[in-house]
Amino acid sequence: MILLMIVQRGVFPPRKVGLETVMIERDRQSLPGRLGSARFALLATLVLTMGGCTQDAASVSNPQSGRNGQAQAHLVESAAVIAETLRMSSVYTGSLRHRQTVRIHNQEEGRLTRLPFYEGDQVKAGDIILELDDALLRAQVEKARAVRREAETNMKRFRQLHDEGISSEDEYLRAKTAFNVASAEERILETRIGYTKVSAPFSGIVTARLVEPGDILPRHTHVLTLADPSSLVTDLAVSEMLFPYIAVGDTVGTRIDALGSTEFPGQVVRVHPELDTRTRQGRVEIELRPVPEGARAGQFARVVFSTEALDRKVVPFAALRRDRDGEFVYRIDDDRVVHRVPVRGGQRLADRVEVVEGLELGDLVVVKGFLGLNEGTQVKIVNASGEADRRPAPAGSSPGGREGS
Repeated sequence: MILLMIVQRGVFPPRKVGLETVMIERDRQSLPGRLGSARFALLATLVLTMGGCTQDAASVSNPQSGRNGQAQAHLVESAAVIAETLRMSSVYTGSLRHRQTVRIHNQEEGRLTRLPFYEGDQVKAGDIILELDDALLRAQVEKARAVRREAETNMKRFRQLHDEGISSEDEYLRAKTAFNVASAEERILETRIGYTKVSAPFSGIVTARLVEPGDILPRHTHVLTLADPSSLVTDLAVSEMLFPYIAVGDTVGTRIDALGSTEFPGQVVRVHPELDTRTRQGRVEIELRPVPEGARAGQFARVVFSTEALDRKVVPFAALRRDRDGEFVYRIDDDRVVHRVPVRGGQRLADRVEVVEGLELGDLVVVKGFLGLNEGTQVKIVNASGEADRRPAPAGSSPGGREGS
């Protein structure tokens, strides 16, 4: 109104003049008058527009404010932590290997004279699998025997002289020591001759042949590899979550891709006591009993672990959130205020996930409505079923039940 009065006074200022003067003044100001009227309309429109924008800006600055200026609650969907009786199956993969494998090395140097077995040949325990030229060692043994016989003769002679009181005690002891040294030298050379022939420590199959007869072998050269084909095992890296349910002697199902979809019986033969601190996995050895026909070391195998039916705390997988600090959920307290709670998840079971630590049965967690949700936010629970603000009964009272609303 004030602006209107100012505009009106500026366009039509009151003045007392004659009739002619008024007519001349009116004709002179007719065009500016029309312009003033347009200016007035423009200013009025601007004032009304600014008033509307002020109201809109106030509404945007507080989008959750209602007509009475009260904040609206954040809408979310919730689910309860429940207990479900579940039997969990996990599949782990590995490669088959022979449980017993020996790399045969020579303990004596020399020329290889005999190596009768090749890759794939069956070997019986006690069979001679390699021989070295022992001519030089046999000559040394003969020399050592001659020295030992001479030392033995001297020892007997000095003992007789000592008994007769002719020689001293020291002379007899020196002769006895020389005899002992010669005897030891003879035994060493005889042992070295034994190393020129190597026999198979067990019945098995040759998997590698690395030298040929005629080669000059230094000590400790890898000559053959011998494996026991009657036992195949696979090593698996198993999650720490499964370790409490695995024990030596447990039966598991094993599938070998090269042999089709048939499942073969396997047995846990060893559970290693330590876990990898980086991956939280431990080593488990599974043996095929009996070894299926066609199974070979190096084949790809899948092992299925089935745990006993156990009651587990679970929540919908959608409730589990992750960031650089780890896993967490938004728990809703009795006042309908959300709190960020760190948790430790376990195995995922279809659309649910096991909660190992952080929650109790009956706790409400948010499953939808995370946008703009923060610690301490007041929420209103509106689930897909249309129910709202109703806390379910603790899930422990009905194992295997569905999630609460």
